[in-house]
Amino acid sequence: MFSKEGYKATATLVGTIIGAGVLGIPYVVAKAGFLTGMLVIILLGIVILLINLSIGEVVLRTKGVHQLTGYAEKYLGKKGKRIMTFSMFFGITGALLAYIIGVGEALGALFNLNPFWFSLGFFVIAAGLIYHGIKSVATSELLLSSLVITLILVIGFVCLFSGKMDINNLKDFNLFKIFVPYGVILFAFVGAAAVPEMSEIFRRNRKEFKKAIVIGSLIPLLLYAFFAFVIVGVFGKNVTEIATLGLGLEFGIIVVILANLFAVFSMSTSFLTLGLALREMYDYDYKLSHFSSWAITCFIPLILFLFGFKSFIKVLETSGVVAGGVEGSLIVLMLLMAKKKSERKPEYSIGINKIIGAVLIIVFVLGIILNFI
Repeated sequence: MFSKEGYKATATLVGTIIGAGVLGIPYVVAKAGFLTGMLVIILLGIVILLINLSIGEVVLRTKGVHQLTGYAEKYLGKKGKRIMTFSMFFGITGALLAYIIGVGEALGALFNLNPFWFSLGFFVIAAGLIYHGIKSVATSELLLSSLVITLILVIGFVCLFSGKMDINNLKDFNLFKIFVPYGVILFAFVGAAAVPEMSEIFRRNRKEFKKAIVIGSLIPLLLYAFFAFVIVGVFGKNVTEIATLGLGLEFGIIVVILANLFAVFSMSTSFLTLGLALREMYDYDYKLSHFSSWAITCFIPLILFLFGFKSFIKVLETSGVVAGGVEGSLIVLMLLMAKKKSERKPEYSIGINKIIGAVLIIVFVLGIILNFI
């Protein structure tokens, strides 16, 4: 059993990982072939679990409170900090922009009104929660993550027992298409920036830290696999790019409402934890004031939105895969250095050596290259 902190920490990681990426997974899985896509989901899920455990060990080996940039500077020097800063700024700012766009579109579709005003309303609420910090966000994440999981399961079971599942849609396997779903699925799993936030929740007792990371990483893997299974099972190759749109057309108004609420909640959870991670980077590692850190974090994506950056999918893919690849590679290097220069005895340690680390880095570099190809 978890303590109250354990549930909050797990929800923080789950909420960060499950965002807009889940909405695109069924489409790319169908393009690659269901069995091919499932293989990629499982493999990348395991890779990201290792990355999350790696940054957790780095946190436990280090004194003081930092975000990813601070750990990069400590173990990889100024150059490492600059590269991680680029990764976090580019990736998180792009993701926040995508979520402002996406939540507005989902609510606009739900109420048949101009999505622009819904985007602004969402921004005001989410930015306020980020300003108030980890307690506000962790409590919100516990509620929102629970809603997201519930809606995925409800939508999944509607599809599963609709009588429209076709087993023939689930037989395709093509090893040559294994990189087709790679970029979207990698983006959907990235959430390492939440791990330092989890450690803040466990400040008094970190015995549950590893357990929370493992469970928080495996829940998205299982939900993604289930969601892809039921959506591809129903629609086959006819899955829409944003899975929830096709659901509404196939199952009617109730599922339209559930699907759009699912989209809103999943993007809201990611907006909160990613926004907090970027604010903490400026706050802890660049020593900016609380207000300045918050303003830079929240208002740059808002300004980009107001200036017309409104292509949801393009913003999502490019910012996520590039930043995720850079971030994952740096985390592996940070762990290898932290094992040599540990400042305290960690509550857990994982057996990643140079060979395993090299394999993980190759995975992330391939993701960046294949995204542009």
